[in-house]
Amino acid sequence: QVQLVESGGGSAQIGGSLTLACVASGDSDEKYSMAWFRQAPGKERRGIAAIDKNAKTYYDASVKGRFTISKDDAKRALYLQMLGLKPDDTAMYSCAAAPPRQQVQHFPLMGAAYDYWGQGTQVTVSS
Repeated sequence: QVQLVESGGGSAQIGGSLTLACVASGDSDEKYSMAWFRQAPGKERRGIAAIDKNAKTYYDASVKGRFTISKDDAKRALYLQMLGLKPDDTAMYSCAAAPPRQQVQHFPLMGAAYDYWGQGTQVTVSS
């Protein structure tokens, strides 16, 4: 079992920045793929950034160039640096983890590919 706990959410102004963190405990290790998902009110959950065991990164078009995913294997931590925030970035952000397997390697932004989820942290962007 893997437990994931997010932090760093909050309120930001348009154009502002926030950095989210997700700390893993339990059976995860550096071979796991990890990702950030978000879900806005009334919308489906969407994968926005992922990083695999080799630190290769993947981004949804909606955040590419503004958000950066990174990890610190020693701290078992995952990060999401968010710059140039927009009102459309308002959502509940959750981290997810999956052991290495074909599904997550081929579809790193697909929710069904991940086994473990955090509770989420709210991000609200307003003027």
